[in-house]
Amino acid sequence: MYNFDNISRRSILRGGTIMVAGALADAFVSTPARAGLFDTLNKVLDEGSKEGKILKGFGEVIGSQQEVDYNTERTIGESLALEGFARYGLPIKDKGLQNYVNTVGAAVARNSERPSIGYNFVVVKSDLQNAFACPGGIIFISGALFKTLKDEAQLAGVLAHELAHVGHKHALQSIQRAKLLQGMGTITAEAVGGEKAKQFGQMINGLQTILFDKGLDGQMEYEADLTAMRTAYNTGYDPAAMIEVLAELKRLEGRSTKAGSWFSTHPPLNSRIQKCKNELHKYSDRGSLARVSKRFAGYRKKVR
Repeated sequence: MYNFDNISRRSILRGGTIMVAGALADAFVSTPARAGLFDTLNKVLDEGSKEGKILKGFGEVIGSQQEVDYNTERTIGESLALEGFARYGLPIKDKGLQNYVNTVGAAVARNSERPSIGYNFVVVKSDLQNAFACPGGIIFISGALFKTLKDEAQLAGVLAHELAHVGHKHALQSIQRAKLLQGMGTITAEAVGGEKAKQFGQMINGLQTILFDKGLDGQMEYEADLTAMRTAYNTGYDPAAMIEVLAELKRLEGRSTKAGSWFSTHPPLNSRIQKCKNELHKYSDRGSLARVSKRFAGYRKKVR
């Protein structure tokens, strides 16, 4: 069982709702969203399965109404997640590592903008410095970025940043601005042929370009940074850890791969760092908040 006692006490003092880690992990693992996603992952490598066909671009879904409800959002996110696995690599095969990241992520998610939806956090085997969020609550962090982090507070900051994208529905806003959902409406998880399926595939391709190649609008990234600091703070983590992550990425930028990484899909790091520093005055007691370096170091060793 993970020891989140310090974080829990601080969260309770602020009116948060963090549960102790054992109960939190049990509750999170049992959510239908998580079970559904990881059941899918177990089938992804079977080329004859429906999931394998979706991964290869053969399976699609359809739409019938106008609003983007949560089921539609989640369906888009799961389809995009499969594309993310194809592009960045599959989850690292270490159950302890994945459970740890999901436990930290679930704790932070309870203080996020949308605490009531199901979230999945996945560490993928990738040499790129990156993390991204799919609509509906599926959040990736690359093994390379995980190894760059120094403690659990920094991990919480990165996960909180991605949670902020889901909370503010940034990807959905980007889809709507680009008119990628025009005529699609509510989407069901029914894999069928026809014009709607083709249109959905085109929308997923367009969203891939936005999230994986071009990146979200700069203002969305700034908003996610500041929201991440507040969310980490409300969970009991030092919000300055987010600035440290950005500073370390800045140090690594010159010798890191750009294409498809944090450096190609996010605004200039200097401006992000300064905007975050401007917010630190709001967190005068940050020096007393959790960092949790020893436990994190044990899990970082698992990332090869």
